[in-house]
Amino acid sequence: MDLNAVRTFVAVADAGQFQKAAVDLALTQQAVSKRVATLEREMGVRLLTRTPRGAGLTIDGQAFLSHARALLQAEERARASVRPGSRALRIDVVGRRVALAGHLRDFHRAHPEIALDIVTLPGAEEALAAVRDGAIDATFRAVVMPGQRIPDGIEFTPVHDEPIHLFTGPAHPFARAASVSPAQLAGHRIWMPGNVPGAEWTAYYDALAADFGLTIEATGPNFGVEALIDTIAASSTLATFLGTQTPLVWPAGYDMRLIPLRGPTPVYPHSILWRADNPHPALTAVREHLASVHHEPPDGEVWAPQWAYRATNGSSGPR
Repeated sequence: MDLNAVRTFVAVADAGQFQKAAVDLALTQQAVSKRVATLEREMGVRLLTRTPRGAGLTIDGQAFLSHARALLQAEERARASVRPGSRALRIDVVGRRVALAGHLRDFHRAHPEIALDIVTLPGAEEALAAVRDGAIDATFRAVVMPGQRIPDGIEFTPVHDEPIHLFTGPAHPFARAASVSPAQLAGHRIWMPGNVPGAEWTAYYDALAADFGLTIEATGPNFGVEALIDTIAASSTLATFLGTQTPLVWPAGYDMRLIPLRGPTPVYPHSILWRADNPHPALTAVREHLASVHHEPPDGEVWAPQWAYRATNGSSGPR
């Protein structure tokens, strides 16, 4: 059904005259008559009749009028649903406990009028494809892991190098250490059951292990953070890696330890990626907010994988 013809019919019904409806719609009277006639042929009934005073509704026209208005209202709602700035900004994060998820919560508190839709896609390839295809507005990822290529039309900028700490229970050999170097962890068991083949965080920790001679175990089912904390708390040999801004709560009496890594400090390279032609105004607001957040750099030398920030669009980030 031609909605322009429906709109013209409603205009004539409201004006009571073809001539006045033509003025309201900025059309000729002939064009108005032609649209109404086309709609009547399509529906197989007469909707309007000419009278000495102008135009009147037939019985069928009276029956159709409320539905015609509903059609036009539905059209406006459909247009509004995709109007830039009217829908929620959809952003993918690697996990809801990572630092960038916290920064998005801070952004939402500062801009409660901007609707956000936070999703967690399973991997970098899926996230980049979703940005490329318009299924999401932006993603936070480490770029560019081995074998990864940033698709044409997608831009990125580094937003946060998050320091990594060692997480242990009270009986671990390093539990009382003020800091530990990555090289000191050689021979110790680092347990990360969430590391799955092909994931960008797995590529990151594989590079860390290769550079410092570490062994990272990904054995056993991943029952989530709570189960990870229970296991680490009870072990004198197991430890894991966590970002410094990962929000964790553990039961009283667990006495968990978050120990800085220094000499060098490994940092996880978070970047935001988005389509260059994305018109959503909230995307700019989020990027400006992230750029304004001050991150105190770690003391001394830092480490990131050799592949971090190397992309085809010429962008670069801190090392």
